[in-house]
Amino acid sequence: MGELEPGLVVEVEVDEELEDGSAVELEAGVEVELEVDEELEPADEDVPAAPAWDPGIARMLEPTTRQAIAARWHSDTALPLPAGRSCPNCYHLVFHRVRGGTPPHSITFGRYRQVPLRTGDTSMDGVVELRNGQVRGVRRAGCWSFSGIPYATSGAQRWHPPAPPESWTGVRDCAEFGPVSPQPPPVPGWSPGGEPSAQSEECLTLNVWTPELDGARRPVMVWVHGGAFVSGSGAGALYRGGLLAAGHDVVVVTINYRLGMLGFLAHPALEQPGLDWLGGREWSGWGNWGLADQVAALEWISAHIAGFGGDPGNVTLFGESAGAMSVSDLLGAPAARGLFHKAIVESGPPVVFSPDAAVRRAEECAALLGVPLTRSALQQVPADELVRAVQTLRQPTGDGTNPGLAMMPVVDGGLLPEHPMVAVASGACSHIPLLIGTNRDEFAFFVIGDPRMSAMGTEDLRRWVRRLAGDDTRVSALISEVERARTRRGEPVGPRDLWTAIATEYVFRVPSIRFADAHARAGSVDGAGSGRSGAGTYVYLFTWETPAFGGSLGSCHALEIPFVMGTVANPAVQAFSGGGEDALSLSKVIQGAWVRFARFGDPGEWSQWSTDRRPTEILGPWPGASGLRHRVYRPRDEELEAVGTVAEA
Repeated sequence: MGELEPGLVVEVEVDEELEDGSAVELEAGVEVELEVDEELEPADEDVPAAPAWDPGIARMLEPTTRQAIAARWHSDTALPLPAGRSCPNCYHLVFHRVRGGTPPHSITFGRYRQVPLRTGDTSMDGVVELRNGQVRGVRRAGCWSFSGIPYATSGAQRWHPPAPPESWTGVRDCAEFGPVSPQPPPVPGWSPGGEPSAQSEECLTLNVWTPELDGARRPVMVWVHGGAFVSGSGAGALYRGGLLAAGHDVVVVTINYRLGMLGFLAHPALEQPGLDWLGGREWSGWGNWGLADQVAALEWISAHIAGFGGDPGNVTLFGESAGAMSVSDLLGAPAARGLFHKAIVESGPPVVFSPDAAVRRAEECAALLGVPLTRSALQQVPADELVRAVQTLRQPTGDGTNPGLAMMPVVDGGLLPEHPMVAVASGACSHIPLLIGTNRDEFAFFVIGDPRMSAMGTEDLRRWVRRLAGDDTRVSALISEVERARTRRGEPVGPRDLWTAIATEYVFRVPSIRFADAHARAGSVDGAGSGRSGAGTYVYLFTWETPAFGGSLGSCHALEIPFVMGTVANPAVQAFSGGGEDALSLSKVIQGAWVRFARFGDPGEWSQWSTDRRPTEILGPWPGASGLRHRVYRPRDEELEAVGTVAEA
């Protein structure tokens, strides 16, 4: 057994193939030898900790030591091994002093065996006892992962509320993700992948990542994926929760829910009074099946997450796009109250169909399918035909009530008795802290994929804006105001650039700001959104730019996700997110704020939102300023005001 002085570089031999920038873990029972080359000189103790791994303290160390030592991995130069040994996948481990920490003089290494603790209903081999049976996880990347756990069943009948999952005997291995809800295939070049290829109407599973299976009560962060309510899953490569869990000592959960017609077809013909759900409560309503799945997942988490080292009394619901829209909608859903305690909304203000709009959409769906609009007739249509029909639906661009989505939740008097914006404004969630924001160039993500928009000319721009602004006078005024604002900042003002800016404000930022206003007013001391909110409202604007498509997407929709999850360190993701020290540093800033918010209800040194001053945390570059985080009051206000006036009309 030897000693390793802080600052020395050692070579770690591992059996599995690793990618540059990934973390090495010790599987339960696996032995790893660390050998020191005695001719090495101590490394510079002033080397800064690598941003990606600062919070992810070296997991192979004893708990008291791991608080004081940070690990940094790289693979630039391989050290020679003793004769007769080979190491095709060697990484170097650099120990250095942690700012503010007190590392021990030396760290004793030898043959180290990692043994999980046994507490409560967990076991030494990663088995957790649930109401319906036992599940076994896998130890990897510094945490336990459990994939494909059934949290509910959609049953044999479509368009029913979710029911409790069936029980099983023995131990269920949870090493693989469950099937996804029936959906269109991903568009080549537009998806980072990762989702299982198997699809099934029985898709209600979730995935858990936790640092340890112990009695700790860690914050729980529940991710709701996006995908316009018609695609996606909790298993996407961007959404893997292991880095966030291992690096910040939280429990991360991602979920599947029903999509497309199976999840969001809504019509009074689908109503069935007397159905039970969630512990025997009576179901009411005739839509929101996918939203009900999300509530069922939260119920499951409340009942079981303590067995995974999580705190059922500290659950943060967060998501992006349709996932964030779901979070916004659930803030106004009585059935979800008490099941989550903080909310993070990334590019997803509340959106719902009115009852009449939902009925019209259901009638359109039945006509496309060529069947009567009855439960029995729709039940006979194969799932792949339901998916194809949604793909051929008329896709609105946005008319003030629909941001261009074929499927959405509905105010049906059941799960959503009123518009979520109304519920929030009335104080339904004023006790829940809210962190909400958008990306600077959200709509660029959609423009580049639509030939009608990507090749837009001046007359095309006016035609598209007319859908939002109405008469030609207002169209001209809106285009001119946005063009002047962008010209003053030195930003491009081509037709496509102007449409991206206008649509970004109209679909995402204006309703998000209004949602923040409503939440702040409902929770503020004086009822005027003064910024003295009891729960807290916090707003951000993400400005980092993607290198994808030659940088033409700017700070587009979904770009913040890998920075939140930490997957920006994944080379496959970096084609979208970008990489390098700045990207890793920004990810560290964002993860730190999100996790602090989940832990304490505030993101750190951010100003609470006020409706007059609009303090906004800029996450990314800002003109004329250095660094990657800035506080700006009323940023890019010209577009916000101009488009907001149109949206109010």
